[in-house]
Amino acid sequence: MTIQNTLSQIWYTRCPVPTPVGLAAQLGLLEETFAAEGIGLRSIIDDPDPAIRASHFNHHLPWSFRHGGNVPPIRARSDGATTRLVGITWTDEFQAIITLSESGIRSTRDLVGRRFGVPRRPAGIVDFMAATALKGLESALSLEGLAEDQVRIVDIPLAGSVLEGRDGPQLYGLRHRHPYAAEAIALLRGEVDAIYVKGTGGIAAANFLAAHTVAEFGFHPDPNIRINSGSPRILTVDERLAEDRPDLVTRLLSTLIRAGQWAEAHPEDARRFVARETGSPEEAVAAANGPDLHRHLGIGLDPDLIAAIGHYKDFLFRKGFLAHDFVVDDWVDRRPFDALEPATAA
Repeated sequence: MTIQNTLSQIWYTRCPVPTPVGLAAQLGLLEETFAAEGIGLRSIIDDPDPAIRASHFNHHLPWSFRHGGNVPPIRARSDGATTRLVGITWTDEFQAIITLSESGIRSTRDLVGRRFGVPRRPAGIVDFMAATALKGLESALSLEGLAEDQVRIVDIPLAGSVLEGRDGPQLYGLRHRHPYAAEAIALLRGEVDAIYVKGTGGIAAANFLAAHTVAEFGFHPDPNIRINSGSPRILTVDERLAEDRPDLVTRLLSTLIRAGQWAEAHPEDARRFVARETGSPEEAVAAANGPDLHRHLGIGLDPDLIAAIGHYKDFLFRKGFLAHDFVVDDWVDRRPFDALEPATAA
């Protein structure tokens, strides 16, 4: 009870992608949920202190939760961060290998011997962009029985960390640079022959380049083909929050379930809210996430969702993005979901 009386704020962070946390934040449900407990919310990713913002990737802050792409929290767990995986969301999105129309590459088999660009950030924060591109390439090649060593991997250097350069005239009043700017430039300069893109940013890049789609697999029937950094996305909480205030984690999950239910009942509004979250036009959201987006903003801990995280964790370890392996089932904390009212959990 003492802890409940003294806890005054919780840190949270989310990626600019479709998530029930993003919906709940825009609807005012997150603030409402914690205000009822006398607790304020502070955004990690919007904090001016770079040391605070780093928790978006390494999850070092106590009393915090995170919802978004799965590479940083998987890497943080591998590095020893004491976190708990408490929920998973799977929202399929456009994923493709694209090239310029004049490249002569018409199909995946034409990638053999050609240059595939992989974005690389400086050492430090886990290179989730490289991991995402390499998994996309592996998925595309596997559909044709091809292997990565049949393609020439060319690194595309990215300047600085995603935690840097969040303001200044080079952004022209926007919050971020285009996520595929460096890859698009490399294509246009003829430094690479093909790149991987995904989501609304990927749709915009392909449109801008008038690109030829070599392979598109974001909605492939085999989930192992679709699995990547954003498919699925995970909700994690730090150990202090999980152990000392599991009731708050359960309340959070209940709120996110409400947000997902709201999306199902309001498909057009849900698309509009996701557009605001991703900083994209609504037509880009519709193109990238499909007509059933509103049906895929829920959260759960079903065995197939957990297996998908395990599949991607194994890929990251195999590719050297993780220093230490771990068992995903040991990371999962089912107690907050088990504590939900049956009607809510359903």
